[in-house]
Amino acid sequence: MKNVLLYSVILIFSTSCCKSGIDKNIKDGDIIFHESMSSQGVELKLATKSKYTHMGIIYKNKDKFYVYEAVQPVRLTPLDKWIKRGKNKHYVIKRLKNADEILTTKNILKMKKIGKYFKEKDYDNLFQWDDNKIYCSELVWKIYKRVFNIEIGKLQKFKDFDLTSPKVKALIKKRYGNKINLDEIVISPIQMFNSDLLVKIKEEN
Repeated sequence: MKNVLLYSVILIFSTSCCKSGIDKNIKDGDIIFHESMSSQGVELKLATKSKYTHMGIIYKNKDKFYVYEAVQPVRLTPLDKWIKRGKNKHYVIKRLKNADEILTTKNILKMKKIGKYFKEKDYDNLFQWDDNKIYCSELVWKIYKRVFNIEIGKLQKFKDFDLTSPKVKALIKKRYGNKINLDEIVISPIQMFNSDLLVKIKEEN
């Protein structure tokens, strides 16, 4: 009888945790990556040599997690919906190695405050470094840089990517015509993913 009662309590508790969307392994300020199913996903993979083509910052609001991401427009997306958008629902969550010191409650509020500057801005499909529009890795990089002066991932230029694929060339022609700036500063998801400032917290599927 005791075993049955104990099992029932565990089952109820685990079910309520799942419904609340709370995962004790996830914290405010974590960075999440997945393989985007967007129309430009294939070209981004070819150019950056990475399957991880989209990312965002995880924030917790009451009993639910959200991803602050640069799509059209920049917005908060429920974590479960964000995960479902990725290929095969696969994702990786990473965190600053010294997160316990840096990602305090006070500093998370600073991140959200700085991040509001970008809210509702249009997605930047030209991947330019100004703040007029914004793309996914640029959003995350700039928030961490402006709040903590931390540079997660090495900044590159367009000419550092592999632009030789016919699909990549076609996308460039469509978006830039003959006026692409090969010296444009850019930050890619894979550069942030591979940063030695981060440690992997969770990976699913």
